[in-house]
Amino acid sequence: MTRLEKWLQTKQGKVYRYKMEKVQYALDLLGHPEKGLPVVHVAGTNGKGSTIAFLNSLLLAQGFRVGTFVSPHMVTIYDRICINGRPIPEALFQKLAEQIFALEQEVERVYEPFRYFEVMTLIMLLYFKDQGLDFALVEVGIGGLLDTTNVVEPLATLITSIGLDHQDLLGHRLEAIAEQKAGIIKPGVPVLIGPLPSSAVEICRRQARLQEAPIYCEGVDFSLQNGLFTNATQRLERLRLGLVGQHQEENAALALQAFFLLMEQRNVSIDMEMVRRALETTTWAGRLEKVGQQGQIYLDGAHNLPAIERLVAFIQSLSAERVTILFSALKRKDFREMLEYLEKNVPQARLVLTGFAYDGGINEMDCPEELHYEADYRQFIKEWEETASSDEVLFITGSLYFISEVRRQWKDVFAS
Repeated sequence: MTRLEKWLQTKQGKVYRYKMEKVQYALDLLGHPEKGLPVVHVAGTNGKGSTIAFLNSLLLAQGFRVGTFVSPHMVTIYDRICINGRPIPEALFQKLAEQIFALEQEVERVYEPFRYFEVMTLIMLLYFKDQGLDFALVEVGIGGLLDTTNVVEPLATLITSIGLDHQDLLGHRLEAIAEQKAGIIKPGVPVLIGPLPSSAVEICRRQARLQEAPIYCEGVDFSLQNGLFTNATQRLERLRLGLVGQHQEENAALALQAFFLLMEQRNVSIDMEMVRRALETTTWAGRLEKVGQQGQIYLDGAHNLPAIERLVAFIQSLSAERVTILFSALKRKDFREMLEYLEKNVPQARLVLTGFAYDGGINEMDCPEELHYEADYRQFIKEWEETASSDEVLFITGSLYFISEVRRQWKDVFAS
């Protein structure tokens, strides 16, 4: 392990309180790489990654050069920062990380060390600024108002959903969380919002009025239902999506509305057949991703209660009688509430808990007495695949870090 890898690893799992003035100081020293980037800024409790995946596909289909910044990564750290779907080259990542490592020595004279996400954001900004991007799709880390990414000057802002998550940082009420998410709304910059609770919609509308920002609300200004997308100027029928689950229509609707808005801003004519193909071929790792060779296995990073609710809706839509759910999560999450929801709403499922190699993950001591705990999830998955009949379904879900670990090992362990 290199010095830089050790440096980054020591930051993993640590929670530092937000300090935007530290990030601004760092950007001052770097010469403000965030200035002039053509950013689409995406916040939300769930759906950020899928919305970015749809929008990325749409923009690429039109021939644009598109950067994406997402978290966490599913396979390697380089996957967080991509251009046209290609991860940042390892050598260039190391060079930029070295620059941020040196920068930290200067910043530490005034502030505490960088958080992991701050390092990744600064590397992304340095990489993107010289790449001649047409668009940079930037996912918020946590919240919005105080998030490290909120230094960008976006072309548009998107808020996909608002639910209870990261309450220790964002607050314990939906309204408090909505205030944080709405913090990415900028003066005069269009804001697009998904199907939010009514109280959250009002907070977003109020903030948009204060910032004199035009606002577009799903279900009012645009919608996608049963393959039909409509807004003030477009009507597209018989759309098919590459991502499964009814909730993906919400994410695709938001991406489509953003896409049409961006094309209008640039006065670009749109090839509607390319739009159809882009939506149909969109993929996103770890979100109801089907894997495995026998039976059916889905990987789904349902890492909070709203995401678990969407997973349950998908399970119920399958009408599957033989369902197994392999679950793991971080202790700091409301995982017991998530388990209770699974037990209540998918009573026919066999619910199994496990652990994974990440500081702060649940272990056998956290397993409720009525549930089964598997110490070795690798062996459990292999045995399930070997014995499952064609009508059985396995959902591997919970923390995105857990799903990432499973995906990294799939070819080496499970497919052998």
